[in-house]
Amino acid sequence: MKTKINWDAWGIGASVACAIHCAILPLFLASLPVFGANIIHNMAFEVGMILLSLVIGCIALYHGYKKHHHRFLPLILFFIGFTFLVIKQFFETIHIWLLIPAVCFIVYAHFLNYRFCRVHNHAHKEDCNH
Repeated sequence: MKTKINWDAWGIGASVACAIHCAILPLFLASLPVFGANIIHNMAFEVGMILLSLVIGCIALYHGYKKHHHRFLPLILFFIGFTFLVIKQFFETIHIWLLIPAVCFIVYAHFLNYRFCRVHNHAHKEDCNH
């Protein structure tokens, strides 16, 4: 029995986890020094989450585009969201206002990709390799 990985579900989950992390972490930052931890602005974690989002998104959306629906809209929406995600790293004062559209674009791109893949059910074109 062969198990398929739903990369769009992983992409949506990673995007939502990132949004929750960015929204909740400031609430806990004030209490962390009490416990001896000082991890304010952990750049390695932030870069890791952004790269995870990029890798999962590229795998899911490329697969959906190439093997199923051949539509650019999910790719365009993903890269708009990813651009917001990267830009938010440089503007700390408005990062939440950049994070919200980033997550919305990325999640919606994965949702559209998932929906387009299911609706077309292998709508083959001459450039398909299967």
